Formats: sequence, C-alpha cells, structure tokens
Amino acid sequence: MDYYKLKNIPRTQRLRKVLKILTAAEIQFCKTGQWVYTSDELNGLLSLIEGDFSGLSAIDWMREALTRGGKDIHRAVNAMRHLLLTETGQTPADWDVLDAENKLDTGKRMVFKGVWVYLEDVRSPFNVGSMFRIAESFGVEKIFLSSFTADPRHKRAERTAMGCVDAVPWERNEPPWEQTSIFALETGGIPLKEFSFPRNGVMIVGSEELGVSPANLARADTSLNRVSIPLFGAKGSLNVSAAFAIAMHAWAKSLMDNSE
Repeated sequence: MDYYKLKNIPRTQRLRKVLKILTAAEIQFCKTGQWVYTSDELNGLLSLIEGDFSGLSAIDWMREALTRGGKDIHRAVNAMRHLLLTETGQTPADWDVLDAENKLDTGKRMVFKGVWVYLEDVRSPFNVGSMFRIAESFGVEKIFLSSFTADPRHKRAERTAMGCVDAVPWERNEPPWEQTSIFALETGGIPLKEFSFPRNGVMIVGSEELGVSPANLARADTSLNRVSIPLFGAKGSLNVSAAFAIAMHAWAKSLMDNSE
C-alpha cells in the first residue's frame, strides 16, 4: 500500500480513498472471513487520517482494537468507515449494512403455514423493505401488497430487506379473504397481551398516515377484530415497521407456545 502517495494528496481526496479501501476490505471480510490487510496495514491507514480528527478519543480506541485483533478488527474498521462516511458528507443510513451479497438459504426458514400479511398502502420503500425482513424473521408464509404499497424491488426497499424480498413469497393482490381469519393492527383494538392470535390468518397493516382503511377495518371487525400495542409516551404511535415487528413477534410466539 502506497502510504506516501495517499498522504500527499488533498485531504478530501485522501479521506475518500481511504474510505474506498476500507469498504472494499470489509466487503471482502464479510464474504470470506479473512482480512486482505494486516493489522499493521490497517493501523497505517488510521495514521493517515488521525490528523483530520485530532482530539477524538475514538481514534485511540480504534488503534487499541486493531492491536487486540480478532473480532475487534472488524469493529475498528467498521467504526473508521462510518467516521469517514460522515466526514465526507455521506450520512450513514440503516440500509448501509455490508453483507455477503444478501443471499439467504431459504431452506433454513421456519414457516408458519397460513400466516399471511397484507400491507395496505404502505408508501415508504424503507418501511416495505424493513417489513419484509421482519416477516422473514418471524415465519410469515406470504405477503400480499395493495396497489398503492411501495415496490419491494425499489432500490431502497431491497437494501433494507437484505435479501428477504427473494426469501418471502409475495404478490400484489388482496388476500383470499373468504379463506382465512382476519385481524388488523390498529389503534383502539384488543391489547396485545389479551389478543388471541389465530393458528393461521391474515394480519392487515395499514399506511403510515391513515392506518387501515375503513373497508378492511370492517373485515377485521367481523372476523377476529383489531389488535393494538399499548403505548405510554406522548406521541402515542410507532413507526409502522416497528409496530409490525412487535405484533409479528407476539403472533410467532403464540404459535410456538401452542405447538408445545
């Protein structure tokens, strides 16, 4: 590695070059479990940038972590990379997680047959991607999407889902309502701990702004009703993907408890 050349180029260019090197190294590590650079070489890169962050205690921590080796190397490189992202105006986002191509072994999935989800007019690709990841984690068999729900193939949705768009079957259509039990994740319903989750059925999750539509609330009310998450803050609401995660965990736990 040509440290002399890196040291003598303009600051912004140097920081971006080091960021590119660290990103490539971390991607390679995620794929192979091996670092392409030694701890000494990574320390050399840290030395190139530490003058740009004088007085930052995290620099000393990173140097100590590189010296310790093992998993601490990955944590130090990750911290350096995010520090440089911020310094070069590239604000880190929740979907900027490096992974080994996001290819999942779907054969390892535990699936609860007949556990379906209907995303009704969820507009944000970030939320859709996050909800696919949550659905994959808690054994959802299939996701149905309304016509106004954001495209799971949107770049932001796919990056947030981290491979789960290909792992969970989905279609842009309404569920076969007549074939299953129905409940809605909505305010004003049965508290989560008191709700009797079905062995199979469809959970309706509504839009970020308006919630579940009146027509689908009526469907839920004539079937299993609504389930609500008790809240204790002044805001009185959660991000739709956060609420979905809580509800899906409770549904999956209920299924596991009843299978014992």
